[in-house]
Amino acid sequence: MKLYQNEISSATSRVRIALTLKGLTAEALPVTILGEEAESRQAGYRSVNPQGLVPALLTDSGVLVTQSLAIVEYLDEIRPEPPLLPDTAEDRARARSIALAIAAEIHALLPPRIGLHLKTAFKADADAVAAWSRHWVGEGMAAVETMIAGRRRGAFAVSDQPGIADIFLFPQAISARRMGFDLARWPNIAEIVGRLEAIPAFQENAPAPRK
Repeated sequence: MKLYQNEISSATSRVRIALTLKGLTAEALPVTILGEEAESRQAGYRSVNPQGLVPALLTDSGVLVTQSLAIVEYLDEIRPEPPLLPDTAEDRARARSIALAIAAEIHALLPPRIGLHLKTAFKADADAVAAWSRHWVGEGMAAVETMIAGRRRGAFAVSDQPGIADIFLFPQAISARRMGFDLARWPNIAEIVGRLEAIPAFQENAPAPRK
């Protein structure tokens, strides 16, 4: 397998965590994502992934899988142990709900292409872009905290084993902390992230800080 990735990308972090938990390896193919000249914006990479996003996983059979949730679930299907989804249909739905609240509602508003568009189309300066990001992270993480707290029954987001919800929560929480948020404002998230930081698959695959 080959993984088109960028180390600062929290979406890439999710896939790298899942690969490590599953004991799988993929050849890393770095793709730059910052700035107007980023490789992700060029025709060469767009011929691989028309969205110009990372991560993208090229399977051993030559099929390209895009979107981190689809990739993580693909890995869960080809290597069922340890399972990344809970036992019951209801808990699986909850896990996916948390993952999508992060991927589709928080992270979707934060990638470099969003900041670049705010600057070019609306003349937003760096402070305005940072304020935009902080607003959506703060609002989104507060909602995720409530989602988790409402029916939490284990050490992690949904159960006593780290799974898809935690794989999506961890990189977003690390990024939020780097933005200056004190995770203690979200006590369930803070506790879960503290547990996840003790697990090498999570700690070693956290998104790298921007330089």
